[in-house]
Amino acid sequence: MKTFVKFLRSNTWTILSINILCALTALFITGFDRFPDGITISAGSVKQIGVNMPVRATFSPSDDADVGVPALKVDNKPLTDNIDIDLSDSVTLTAGESGSAMLSLNMFGLPGRSLSLDVLPEYTLIPWGKTVGVRVETDGVMVLGTGDIIEGDGKTPSPSAGVLRSGDMITIANGQQLANKSQFMDIIKNSHDDLSLRVRRREQYFDATIKPHVNSKTSERTIGVWIRDDTKGIGTVTYYNPRTNRFAALGHGIVDIDTKQMMSIRSGRIMETEVVSVVKGKKGAPGELVGKVRESRVLGNVDRNSPYGIFGSLNLGENSAASDSKVSISPQSQVYVGPAVIRSTVDRSDIKEFDIFIESVNKFSGDDTRGMVIRITDPELIRRTNGIVQGMSGSPILQDGKLVGAVTHVFVQEPTRGYAIFIENMLKNDMG
Repeated sequence: MKTFVKFLRSNTWTILSINILCALTALFITGFDRFPDGITISAGSVKQIGVNMPVRATFSPSDDADVGVPALKVDNKPLTDNIDIDLSDSVTLTAGESGSAMLSLNMFGLPGRSLSLDVLPEYTLIPWGKTVGVRVETDGVMVLGTGDIIEGDGKTPSPSAGVLRSGDMITIANGQQLANKSQFMDIIKNSHDDLSLRVRRREQYFDATIKPHVNSKTSERTIGVWIRDDTKGIGTVTYYNPRTNRFAALGHGIVDIDTKQMMSIRSGRIMETEVVSVVKGKKGAPGELVGKVRESRVLGNVDRNSPYGIFGSLNLGENSAASDSKVSISPQSQVYVGPAVIRSTVDRSDIKEFDIFIESVNKFSGDDTRGMVIRITDPELIRRTNGIVQGMSGSPILQDGKLVGAVTHVFVQEPTRGYAIFIENMLKNDMG
């Protein structure tokens, strides 16, 4: 017993030190996790940041910043050189003209995360809310899966197994840039030697060689792979920028339904659509807008698919967006819990405003497409749809007459509630 007590006494400080170290490590991780990968501020706006924890920050101007016209002021001090400051108290950032800066964090002297600070120029945009048909073509052909081939002798080889996998993008075959799956199938059929491929897997490229086999059922060469070269659906246009002729829609990226991968697109288009019926949402089963897409009535071209929406150029013609009123945007710092409206099309081609309530504003969300939680409160919209349904993604949200974001996701178990993205996160990802 005495030996055990002596052991405890001799190791008390060791145990205490380990507990303190664990607590500090948890504090360290928690403090940095409160920050996103980047912070966006609108020109001329004011934003406060702070974590109420012992985190220090170093603000640095970007390498190409104009020293005479700093993009930011930190606690009213122009950011012309590095500024070191304590984030345990709130820090006020005042945005000047458009530009960028860097923010480096540390806690207890240990280096942590670095993130970008982007100042967006002042925008006046047209919040549209129009339901459109969306069709995009992939940048090459997407692999959905691999399988066996039945040869004449009864053998069942799997030429692509272990080489290709679901989600791969085949961009080049036998030296030819691929435009669609028909072209790829023709190359395989006419290939008497090994097939040379260029493949992108996520962000990495690699070369592969596969030997085609003759399928006994079709008597044609194949490599045992299922592929896709396009996808289509219905969504809502969030805004139109008359200054740049650019539009944004959906508020989230187009993900392949089978592979769950973000689709890398070669081109795409949005088309005139008339909502002909609505499948109402219910607990556990999201509803949807059912639309009649007029493929001959192309409204715009899609050139970018990102986690924050699809973007492209609008073909004005007779589009009603050309005559709609422009509004200013509200930065994240000015969005608050309270009433707002969304613009959406749930009946034929009529764009209407419906009342909602912004229930929470998460300015440091780890998922930018879920910066707000919203709840549908408009009796008419609830009667028509039971809340948020598929096809409403991208519906612009306005608060106090300013564009603040777009609808992105519905709560599957509670269709009157859903997530939304801040408009700034869409704007900074429009590369046009």
